[in-house]
Amino acid sequence: MRPRPPVRGRGIFTGTGLIIVGLTATLLALVFPIWSYADRSGVGTDANVLNAQTVSTSYGPLSALDREFITKVRLAGLWELPAGQEAEQKGTTQAVRTAGQHLVEGHTFLDQRVRDVAAKLGLALPNEPNDQQKQWLATLAAAQGVDYDSKFANILRVAHGKVFSVVAQVRASTQNSLVRTLADDANTTVLDHIEVLEATGYVDWDALARDMAATPPPSLAGTPAATLDPAPAAPTFRPQPSSSYTLPPPASSPPPAQP
Repeated sequence: MRPRPPVRGRGIFTGTGLIIVGLTATLLALVFPIWSYADRSGVGTDANVLNAQTVSTSYGPLSALDREFITKVRLAGLWELPAGQEAEQKGTTQAVRTAGQHLVEGHTFLDQRVRDVAAKLGLALPNEPNDQQKQWLATLAAAQGVDYDSKFANILRVAHGKVFSVVAQVRASTQNSLVRTLADDANTTVLDHIEVLEATGYVDWDALARDMAATPPPSLAGTPAATLDPAPAAPTFRPQPSSSYTLPPPASSPPPAQP
């Protein structure tokens, strides 16, 4: 019986099929990591926030990151200033009362600055602390004596340590001149508050290190941004500043950029 001749088309098809399968596999290998990376929540968040929703202003581009920073400065004053006022009254040592005084004076200054910046940029600001900040205030209000001193120093020191890196991030990246000078003022004030809180002698350094290691620095991406709205933020306090603490000089507003 004569053997059948080989079917040439089948060999060609098989070879072509292998090439197609190989190309398809290569394409999937290239596309899948890109899809997986883009689908992961939180990846590249800060870079996305920095570039997203940027608007033009007379003082330079205003990014979503800039607007969220302005909101954070306002929120910090809304809880740290009353915390400082309370420390001036409840602190059992002069060092704790002095730290409270610095909080009051520093955030009085910063709150005036942030409301001025927000007004120039047409941003609406919050007029009450967020839920976490209200919880901190409630914890401090319930504490007494040395327990109060310790809670005050440690809660405020942790909060300032985390925001310190945020200020640096904004200062390094912003293209808006008003935000830049606000970040300069915030940096000076936050560093002063860190120093006076540490000078109380109540900071638990081991607990601070554990907290900072366990909790990543706060990302501005998760903070509700100030919205473009000319409605002004109302001042919520009228403290009497003392002369014992030298405030950082107010940054003069730069002239609008020429078109």
